[in-house]
Amino acid sequence: MRAYRFASWALGHLPEGPVVAIAQLGFLVGYALWPAKRRTIAANASHVLGLPLGHPRVARLARAVYRAYARYVVGLMRLPALPPEVPARLVDADGERGLASFERLYQRLSSEGRAMIIVTLHVGSMETLAAAMASHGFPAYGVADDTAYPELYELLAEQRRRWGVQVIAWRNLREIHRVLREQGILALLVDWGYRPDGIPVRFFGDWTTLPAGPAVLAAKTGAAIVPVVNRRAADGRYHAEHGEPIEVPGGSPAEIQAATQAIADALQRAIEIAPDQWYSFKPIWPATAVEADELAMRADAARSNADERAARRARRRAAASSSPDPDPAAAPPGEVGAGA
Repeated sequence: MRAYRFASWALGHLPEGPVVAIAQLGFLVGYALWPAKRRTIAANASHVLGLPLGHPRVARLARAVYRAYARYVVGLMRLPALPPEVPARLVDADGERGLASFERLYQRLSSEGRAMIIVTLHVGSMETLAAAMASHGFPAYGVADDTAYPELYELLAEQRRRWGVQVIAWRNLREIHRVLREQGILALLVDWGYRPDGIPVRFFGDWTTLPAGPAVLAAKTGAAIVPVVNRRAADGRYHAEHGEPIEVPGGSPAEIQAATQAIADALQRAIEIAPDQWYSFKPIWPATAVEADELAMRADAARSNADERAARRARRRAAASSSPDPDPAAAPPGEVGAGA
């Protein structure tokens, strides 16, 4: 961590432009020398573009992702050298679905006694958005993995606390539920890679999974799910944008799957605007058609079970409405006409 802290300090005191250019060159060299990672990025780019893996546009997008990620890393490492209020000023608060609109949505949910679960991706810079949210007085909490790189987790958590953003370890369910009970804002990244035990969704036309966590938490707590993205603009500033709230009326498999599919649809639209800014370095889709078919069958099973339950409820309602009215004379003594 000493090396990281020194590099962060140095980058914070050097001109940004030349540093980004050098970092981008270094990352592209890594792209060329790391075949396994290159194949992963290219496979994800292929799905996003809907083009074969060997298409030239796929390779161009993969290289553009590396350049965008280099810029993100430099920006992240420069943040500690900046005054706490500077990152917040980098985020444009205007726009039809910008921070001002987000604030109105948050106030409405709070008036209803409900929390908000933000779902987002590795797009642009969530760090600058977290700083901007904290500067607007939002009670923002982020969930992060504290197991893979615990020292880096602590360093970044310390950095976010400077802006007023608290970080919760992903296994601390008690604290997560406390935030939601108190109508806080809980931010969850959902593009951590394909996991067979996730919720099946269609994403860029192909079957994959997303984590069950957002929909399950919303079903249990009554929170609304709000997709959010923070893209980098050409002038170096950031444009934050939120989607329509996603409601989860219940915790049945069909309701969890439907809400998670709505999340996938919203995040797909966010990626399509600037696909080069989506820097996910893990496989997002399953490797085989067999796995994809299994996901499709699981989604169909969830919907079929829901349809069957709805049909049973309809039959019960029809049977109840067609039953003859009870004969008062047949009622037990003391119930019908009592007190007459």
